[in-house]
Amino acid sequence: MKRALLTGNGSAAWGARLAQIDYLPAFPITPQTEIIETLGKWIDTGEMNCRMVTLESEHSMLTAAGTAAATGVRVFAATSSQGFLYAMEMLYTVAGWRVPFVLVNVSRGLSAPITLEPDHNDILAARDSGFLQIHCSTCQEVLDSVLMAYRLAEHANVRLPVIVNLDGFYLSFTREPVEIPHAGLAKEFVGPYAPQGMTFRAGSPVSQAVAVLGGSPYSYFRYETHLAAQNGVSAFSEIALEFEQAFGRRQDAVEAYCMEDAELAFVMIGSFATKAKDAVDRLRKAGWAIGLLRPRLLRPFPMELIRKALAGKLGVAVVDQNLSVGKGGVLFTELASALYGMEGAPLLLSFIGGLGGRDISPEEFFEMAAVTRKAVEEGKAPPPRLLYTEEELREVRKLQAIAHVERRELEAGR
Repeated sequence: MKRALLTGNGSAAWGARLAQIDYLPAFPITPQTEIIETLGKWIDTGEMNCRMVTLESEHSMLTAAGTAAATGVRVFAATSSQGFLYAMEMLYTVAGWRVPFVLVNVSRGLSAPITLEPDHNDILAARDSGFLQIHCSTCQEVLDSVLMAYRLAEHANVRLPVIVNLDGFYLSFTREPVEIPHAGLAKEFVGPYAPQGMTFRAGSPVSQAVAVLGGSPYSYFRYETHLAAQNGVSAFSEIALEFEQAFGRRQDAVEAYCMEDAELAFVMIGSFATKAKDAVDRLRKAGWAIGLLRPRLLRPFPMELIRKALAGKLGVAVVDQNLSVGKGGVLFTELASALYGMEGAPLLLSFIGGLGGRDISPEEFFEMAAVTRKAVEEGKAPPPRLLYTEEELREVRKLQAIAHVERRELEAGR
């Protein structure tokens, strides 16, 4: 095992390399392109025995990934943001084929307007596709999660594709010390790909086509996929234990930080959760009984693990780096449904922050904690709110005023 300074993109590439992938369909999009460039360089220099093919779009890339996995080879692909949405049709399709492979998504805010910085609306748009989802907060987790994702996807009780998600720019281009496992140990952990009945031989062709089904068999087929996805919670726990035994790092489905004696908690996903950890440490020094709960596995949703971790807590600040327009934070609604009917369930508060890569400052974490404690004392949660300062609002209004003047001048010139 060696240690190196790697970006999140570099960590994803190392994960694919150590998993000994066979096929790499690729299409570039910022900010994930570095992953493909790194793998392409290793393939060109002979450091990887892998076939790389560049496609004309993300839609074709996912089609190629799914069809290749159906022939019995280990497949890896990566995308981001608008490209991820361009492939959305095939996300549903290849998951329905029950083909196990790993797709890395480097989250980036969706247009319009356009941004290059991250939030989670792209990845959460695929919640219902059938892909399982692992969310990372550090570069080390990215590498580890890619290795674990192959074990999860290829598990006999799952057999579904897996997305490993990391935040664009904040993680994709951030360099952190990362422990790179020895290739032999990684190979032993991931193991050989056992395609079971999924093979392709020109001399003995076998059709794997998906038939057109009526309502009853279609319902049964989809529900079987749902049950297979749910098997992912226990499968992930098994894999996490084996990973710890092999490499000494524990990557549970749900990370609980300072939660044992906590009365209040933050709940969030992604790299900004590291900011929440820092806030927890500072608040603890000030005497607050507070912790952080971070679902690493988001699909399947580890409901029982989350319920157990939040049992006995008084208040929870759910910080969503996404916005379901017309409803609110996606993670908040997921958590509310999971805790519904639970005796003594904590009071849930919804905060929307970090959209388009907007920072969440330590002061805002402190304010969210204070608002949550006050809500617990009053026994009533305030309405969901967007994290936004008065200074930011003034800047936006200045821009609006300038745009209004320019529009009036344009109209007058006509």
